[in-house]
Parts: sequence; structure tokens; C-alpha cells
Amino acid sequence: MTTLTTILLSAAQAQTGMGQSGEAKMRFFDMAVKGGWIMIPIFILSIIAVYIFVERYMAIHKASKIDANFMNKIREYIHEDKVEAALALCQSQNTPVARMIEKGIQRIGRPLSDVNSAIETAGNLEISKLEESMPLLATIAGGAPMLGFLGTVIGMIRAFFDMSMAGNSIEIGLLSNGIYIAMVTTVAGLIVGIPAYFGYHYLVARIEKVVYTMEANISEFMDLLNEPVA
Repeated sequence: MTTLTTILLSAAQAQTGMGQSGEAKMRFFDMAVKGGWIMIPIFILSIIAVYIFVERYMAIHKASKIDANFMNKIREYIHEDKVEAALALCQSQNTPVARMIEKGIQRIGRPLSDVNSAIETAGNLEISKLEESMPLLATIAGGAPMLGFLGTVIGMIRAFFDMSMAGNSIEIGLLSNGIYIAMVTTVAGLIVGIPAYFGYHYLVARIEKVVYTMEANISEFMDLLNEPVA
């Protein structure tokens, strides 16, 4: 215990001295380099996470845009038996709701169960498209901190190895590399993992909102098909 206390006190003194004399020299890149090779996969995961979040956000935002008069126009075309005009309107929208309605319109005249089945199949496909790459983002949210903790373990192993090799002449400078790896990789993993975690759940909430809108419009379309012919 005495040896451990001495090491901690010496580390604190060294940290204080560095803060007084060389604090301005501490740069992010220098810290990343001190983290060792494990910073490379963490950095790669950060780039992938940012790309997935931005790409999915734009795709979901595009999918959530629906013309307020879309269903009113569809209702009007169906009542006037203008099936081709309704199909053309769906094809011009390029949204999940429009593509699902298009599948339903293509099966007008068949049993409603067939129409509903076709729409459900199209809906599952659209949801799958919205959730593309989301499992990878969730994996990064959990995997990046684990890589950081792996770096922590590697750093502590290196620090204790250096202590064992130094014998009784233990110096803080000798342990600095291992401690740097231990601390920097942990921080880097959390910096990547925490935003990825919140970003993932934010996108999931946005997808659920789009799915709710899809369900509401499909329900309205099925009600339209069930209306008695005037």
C-alpha cells in the first residue's frame, strides 16, 4: 500500500508540474498518438458513425416529407375512377407512403385481403430501407467504449510490466506510456460511443414517427377502398 500511495502522490506531483510548465504543449493529436494503435480502429469507427448518422438523418427526413393534399387527391382520383392519374401521382412523390399506396392501387379490383397483403409487404420493405445501417451504428455505440476499455487493460498491463522491470527504482516517467494508453483510449472510446448511442436512439425515434405516419395513411387508404360506391 505504501508503494502504491507513493506512486499516486508522485503521479499527482508530476501532473501538477506538467500543468505549470507544459500545459500549453498538450495537443489532441499528441494525446491520440500516446493512445497507441488501438486509437486507429476507434478513429475509423468515429468516421463510420458520423457518416451513418448524417446519411440516415437525411434519408429519414426525406421520407417524412408528405404532401398534405396527397391523400385528398388520391381519394378524388379513386372516386372518379382515375386509376392511372392516382398511380402517376404516387410515382411523382417518391416517399414510402406513396410507394405503399401505389402497390395498393395496382391491386384495386382484387379482394381487400390481397390489397392489404401487398401494402404490408411494401411497408416492411420501406421500413427495412429506413433501418439500413442502423444495426452497425448500434454496434459502434457499444463497441467503441469496449475498444477503449481494451486499451485501458493493455495500458495497465504495460504499466505494471514496466514497474516489474524497473525493480525498486520506479519512476513516473517510466510508467507514463502505459498510463497514457489506459486513460486516452478510455476517453476516446467514450467520446465515440456516447454520441453514437444517443444518435442511434434519436434516429429510431424518427423512424417510429415515419412508421406511424405510414400506418395512418394506409389506414385511410383502406377505409377509402371500403367506402360504398355512390
